[in-house]
Amino acid sequence: MDKHYLTPLFEPQSIVLFTGPQGAPEQQTPQARALLAHMAAQPFKGQVTPLDIHTTGTLADLAQARADLAIIALPEDEILPALELAGRIKVKAAVVLSAGIGAARAKELQRVAQRHGVWLLGPNSQGFQRPMLQLNASSAGELAAAGQLALVSQSGALTASILDWARQNRVGFSTVVAPGAHTQVGLAEVLDYLAGDRHTQGIVVYMEGISNARRFTSALRAAANSKPVVVLKAGRREDGNVAAQTHSGAIVGSDEVFDAVLRRAGAVRVRSFVELFSAAKCLASRYRPVGKRLGIITNGGGPGVLAADYVNELGLQLGVLSPDSARALAPLLAPAASLAELIDLTEFATAEHYAAALDAAAKDRALDGVLAIYSPKFDGDPEGVAQALVRIRPNMAKPLVACWMGDSSVLSARHALAEAQIPSFRTPEAAVGAFGNIASFYQNQQLLQQTPPPLSNLAAPDVEGARLLIESVLTERRKVLTEMESKALLSAFHIPVTQTLLARNSNEAMMIASQIGYPVALKIDSPDISHKSDVGGVALNVMNATAVRDIWQDMMAAVREKQPEARINGVTVQAMARKQRGRELYIGVVTDDPFGPVIAFGAGGTMIELIHDHAMELPPLNQFLARRLIERSRVHETLGDWRGAPAVDMAALEQVLLRVSEMVCQLPQLREMDINPIIVDERGAIAVDARIVIGPAAQTSPGRAGKYGHLSILPYPARYEQLWPLRGGGEYVVRPIHPDDAHMLQDMMKRLSPESRYFRFVSNMAELPASMLARFTLIDYDREMALCAVVETDQVGDGGDKRKAQKIIGVSRYITNPDQNSCEFSLVIDDAYAGQGLGTRMMLSIMDVAREKGLQEIIGLVLTQNNGMLKLMRSLGFEVKSYPEDPDFRLVTHPL
Repeated sequence: MDKHYLTPLFEPQSIVLFTGPQGAPEQQTPQARALLAHMAAQPFKGQVTPLDIHTTGTLADLAQARADLAIIALPEDEILPALELAGRIKVKAAVVLSAGIGAARAKELQRVAQRHGVWLLGPNSQGFQRPMLQLNASSAGELAAAGQLALVSQSGALTASILDWARQNRVGFSTVVAPGAHTQVGLAEVLDYLAGDRHTQGIVVYMEGISNARRFTSALRAAANSKPVVVLKAGRREDGNVAAQTHSGAIVGSDEVFDAVLRRAGAVRVRSFVELFSAAKCLASRYRPVGKRLGIITNGGGPGVLAADYVNELGLQLGVLSPDSARALAPLLAPAASLAELIDLTEFATAEHYAAALDAAAKDRALDGVLAIYSPKFDGDPEGVAQALVRIRPNMAKPLVACWMGDSSVLSARHALAEAQIPSFRTPEAAVGAFGNIASFYQNQQLLQQTPPPLSNLAAPDVEGARLLIESVLTERRKVLTEMESKALLSAFHIPVTQTLLARNSNEAMMIASQIGYPVALKIDSPDISHKSDVGGVALNVMNATAVRDIWQDMMAAVREKQPEARINGVTVQAMARKQRGRELYIGVVTDDPFGPVIAFGAGGTMIELIHDHAMELPPLNQFLARRLIERSRVHETLGDWRGAPAVDMAALEQVLLRVSEMVCQLPQLREMDINPIIVDERGAIAVDARIVIGPAAQTSPGRAGKYGHLSILPYPARYEQLWPLRGGGEYVVRPIHPDDAHMLQDMMKRLSPESRYFRFVSNMAELPASMLARFTLIDYDREMALCAVVETDQVGDGGDKRKAQKIIGVSRYITNPDQNSCEFSLVIDDAYAGQGLGTRMMLSIMDVAREKGLQEIIGLVLTQNNGMLKLMRSLGFEVKSYPEDPDFRLVTHPL
């Protein structure tokens, strides 16, 4: 059961082929002819059995043809019988190479596959390749060279193009998959497999769309947590939501939401075919995450300046050698060399000069990566300089990218760089962009590690009061809240708002203004008017009662003239926000299809659409994510000391964002929201105007609802935290695991006895590999759960002082099986705490979580000689059975 459910598909030992009549190519489909040609050119290492649906005999005869994988390349009317036949001979996976099959027919094929327990890649698939197995189960082209990069493409044409490019650029692949439209095994499932594939070190994805946002986001996060993932998505759309009823909806396009999803998932987005190849080059070189300071070594000022300009344009930083490194390097270079910003070796640079500069840059901690640019010169040595890079590359712990400009004179140098797997580009901009992808990966990985709870540590909001307000509005069959209602909703989550009262006539307006104190602002109050200023519905700095009366009357008349059908409740009167040096910002929420709610931040005011400044982040937020969201906006530059105005209260602004995140998590009916403007200065933040649209809750995962079914990323499930006593005294906390627990989990692994480690992992490894540690601590709380038992202990510091420290003493976890009805569990307890009831408590707790998720059965595999675990299972009411696939294990099951 430790094997991935797609192992029979991508790692088959035996195959059956359905390709039509043998020896009659004129009766075969183009996909069948291509498949047979590819498999003949490079035969599969395992067993291959051809089958014909028209000549196959009895089931007794079929027993000889049992296999892991069926490859079907037949006319449309013969695919279903072939799949039925594959199911009867107990294949575990099938790939259908075809084109043009519609959704209804595809559903029928999927039903047959599901009935037989077959994982189906296709229909409309171009298949897949596994070069290390010499398996070309595709019609996409000849078998790729073996490598450590995986390619997943929703376009067959693009798959063939990339494979052709890879052959010319010496890029190899561990896996190539072209799922196709209406496939059962789609993008999310393939990513799920590649995340744990030991042959894959990086993943390149071309995608056109998804059907299940939660499933895709979960799989992408899991894959990007263990290896770099680069995504090229087609169908970018910038026009936003045409039917949007708020500023936020009008200026936020779905492609920007997709950007936010990829950032939060820890992946890297590229926007062109050329960039995808550049990223592929860097991934093939297996560079690890770094910062964004790029040092540039060049033998020409012009190319270096072009590269530096592009560094700034991409938001990277030009790396400069430290003074110590510069002083040590200068005597080794030509007298005219410059080390001020660029490492300009001058046109007389030799291979030795490049080698010295590369060595200094490699050792200098002020640089996160190095770009070496070579421009052809008279009597130059492009290949010799390239060899200098080749020699130093194995000893560099940071990314090295190259740009050999020109063409015919540098071909052999480029060849040498490619052989050494040093990414080489023809232009400085392309090389800088490639480094930018590596730097983006590093930054996005920091976002990936964040697992905020749905509620912050601030004062508890009045969630129930907010829900009652929403219900009352929905009862009236309204979707748009008035300004008064919107501000009441904000107040329920402790977001500061200006005092606002509704006046139904001019006399009420004058009395309210006198009570509040002048100056005041008057605003039309109507559920049908989104942008008040467009219809003359806003008046600011009204100074006296006479002006209030006159403006009230003029405003009502103007609005009725411009929007005669609008329902008007009256005019709100509110105190002017006294923040003379405050910055006008906006915070918004938009609900995307399919990713659900997204939080937007940027410059506010009446020109919000014109300024078009917004950064975006998926909820839930914590302080780290809120701060990064602010920093990505253009208006961030004005929030410090700005033209005589003191810096704003950044903590207050971050708190408002955390409160908005709470609203989004706790109120699934919240569809769109504008807080515009929210005015922030050195004393705090206050929402001056707000507009909220409600409606049915979004669902990011079809068929899986729940309290947070509207979110693409589930919050940290803090509600499962429990405090329990230890039998020998003391107490421990049982809580869901999170990424910060990686160090403590590794420590527990090292404390386990060899026997306990073997019983848990069926391995003699002394510690968890980094990829496994990441997978165990950054989890998707929707489809799996890991509970850890944590105790506080006294630790003695270097100076002899005692301090409190935490350690993990037990972990129970489950992973939902592909059938979505059952789950597989695992359990490990620190040997020092055995016999104290910890195992029983951890199992009962994990079973409670699985039961709450709606799962019906929990199962597990236990080694036959693990008597302690088998005894525990029987005491908890598990049924212990033999496991036919491996007699060394017992299968234990328990209904939930």
